[in-house]
Amino acid sequence: MEITHSLVTVNEKADRLRQVLASQPRLLVAYSGGVDSAFLAWSAHQVLGREMRAVIADSPSLARTHLEDALAFTREREIPVDVVETHELESPAYIRNDSMRCFHCKDELFTVLERYRDANGFEAIAYGVNVDDQGDFRPGQSAARRHHVLAPLLEAGLNKIEIRDLARRADLRVWDKPATACLSSRMEYGRAVTAEALNVIERGEDALRKLGFRQFRLRHHGEIARIEIAREELPRALTQEMAAEFTTVFKRLGFKFVTLDLEGFRSGSMNQLLTTEELLRVRR
Repeated sequence: MEITHSLVTVNEKADRLRQVLASQPRLLVAYSGGVDSAFLAWSAHQVLGREMRAVIADSPSLARTHLEDALAFTREREIPVDVVETHELESPAYIRNDSMRCFHCKDELFTVLERYRDANGFEAIAYGVNVDDQGDFRPGQSAARRHHVLAPLLEAGLNKIEIRDLARRADLRVWDKPATACLSSRMEYGRAVTAEALNVIERGEDALRKLGFRQFRLRHHGEIARIEIAREELPRALTQEMAAEFTTVFKRLGFKFVTLDLEGFRSGSMNQLLTTEELLRVRR
């Protein structure tokens, strides 16, 4: 009975999502290719058809593999999509890379999307924030509120597990896609974000992918590369042979020291280095 009740609840939330989307004709969806924005874009297309458009922002902080996969998904599902350029790396506040970096990134994104909206006759912008995101340090949500960006998944009360379940039921191949984030999120706070550093991170993560790992992050601490691997994949990483591979790959990329984080992959691990004051700053 508990399982049935849970499914009914998810179905009710899915109905609510469709109602929210139907109330917003001519909708832009800020699309990244992750499961949340992909499910939102697909749902909006199901409800609004050609009256919606997914828009993905391209910049040095977006890995090429993620861009290619995101565009492939929209082709598979015939979702209208466009690519726009953002220029967060021209902002000193973003380059500074303090605890508000994500705010400056999203502020640039939504400013660009507002221009796109106005130039192309759309009425509103939505993004893929969900209920679970409310419990994390997400300065980008402050930027979304400043720009009056809609949050349909949140308004429908959907959490990450429920979104993945609905995506699976819809046979969307991204339903179990590992969590993704921009390349800048791999940089330790206080270290300037540069195109060169982002390129190193991207090449390092491409190497980890070629080694067969699925869920991982390369954290950039200057001379130190800190590799996070999902706990279920850690046994493969904890061998002398793999240690030698890591050392070769990351020293070739310019790191002097190569470390494997024994806590494994966890989203937002850089936030552990922030002070209480910095964490509270975004809520002010």
